Amino acid sequence: MIKIYHNNRCGKSRCALDVLAKSGKTFELVEYLKTPPTEAELTSLLTLLDKKPLDIIRQKEPLFQEHFKGKSLPDPEWIQIMVENPILIERPIVVIGSQAWVARDEQSLAEISQASNSQPPALGR
Repeated sequence: MIKIYHNNRCGKSRCALDVLAKSGKTFELVEYLKTPPTEAELTSLLTLLDKKPLDIIRQKEPLFQEHFKGKSLPDPEWIQIMVENPILIERPIVVIGSQAWVARDEQSLAEISQASNSQPPALGR
C-alpha cells in the first residue's frame, strides 16, 4: 500500500505526488490539513521514519515560532501539538509498505520511485 500525506500548496509535495502518479501504482492521497492524522497514525509514521517528533515539525512555520519555539516538551506532547496543528507537520510524507520518507529532496524521490516500482500491482487490475 502506498500513501502520501500531501499539501497541494507545497511545491515539494506536488513533486512527490507527481512521482507517485507517474509510477502508475494505486495510492492513497491524504490531504492532511483537511484530515489530520491521529495520534496513533503520527506515532506510527514516526516509527516508520525513525524520527522524533521535532524532526518532522516545520520549525520555521510562524505558528511554531510564535507558540512553541524554545520549548522542551516530551514527545507525546509534540505529537499532540501536531495533531491539533497539522500545518506544523513536514510534508510530504510518503509511506510504501513498511518504509516512509519525508520526501523533500531528490534522493528521497528516487528512493520512492524505486520502492513504488517494486510494489505489486493493485488487485483487480
